[in-house]
Amino acid sequence: MQAPTTRILIVDDDVEIRNLLGGYLSRFGMEAVGVHDGAAMKKALTESSFDLVVLDLMLPGEDGLTLCRSLRGESDIPVIMLTARGDPMDRVVGLELGADDYVAKPFEPRELVARIQSILRRARHEREPESPESSDIAVEFEGWRLHRVLRQLTSPEGMVVPLSNAEFRLLSVFIERPNRILTRDQLLDYARGRAMDVFDRSIDLLVSRLRQKLQDDPKNPKLIKTIRGEGYFFSARVSKCGA
Repeated sequence: MQAPTTRILIVDDDVEIRNLLGGYLSRFGMEAVGVHDGAAMKKALTESSFDLVVLDLMLPGEDGLTLCRSLRGESDIPVIMLTARGDPMDRVVGLELGADDYVAKPFEPRELVARIQSILRRARHEREPESPESSDIAVEFEGWRLHRVLRQLTSPEGMVVPLSNAEFRLLSVFIERPNRILTRDQLLDYARGRAMDVFDRSIDLLVSRLRQKLQDDPKNPKLIKTIRGEGYFFSARVSKCGA
């Protein structure tokens, strides 16, 4: 039986980039579909399923950052952003909005393929169901509840709070290692997330987003505390509970 094809949606208004990248991805067993703007992207995602979106920052109509924010609000499909801009703040904002990686033009197609493959491996691993016998399918901390299999975070008030792939990974790292100082390097290693090794500040952005989700005052955080010059400290009592 033939293995299912990996499908990549390329959103770029440059037809040459779409065609060249699509042809290159096909050499690695990936099927690429190219569209030129946000409206076409939304239509394609409605009509078919994809494993990952390669999203250009500069697009006619809605730009890539706006589309990334919209996409992340309704789906956890991995997103790699492309940009010709040199401003590092574009990268900061893109990651903050939930992109899984960020590649600057011009880029080596082989590097992009490697990043796609790495992100898809992590995404597949995260979707693997845990054993029903596992005693930590769900954990509780300070009134919050995280269901590991459903990847569902519930607030003390009973509201479900959506988490991106990276936010879920980071929260899991904190939950598994409460009440100890974790450096940024350790967090990057434990979370194995987003090819962020060359962009240390993305951990700070993830922590900021996670604090918002956990209603943790950034000026006086109670759950995720900053230890100046060292890293972060998850100050919570974690208990295992049934599903």
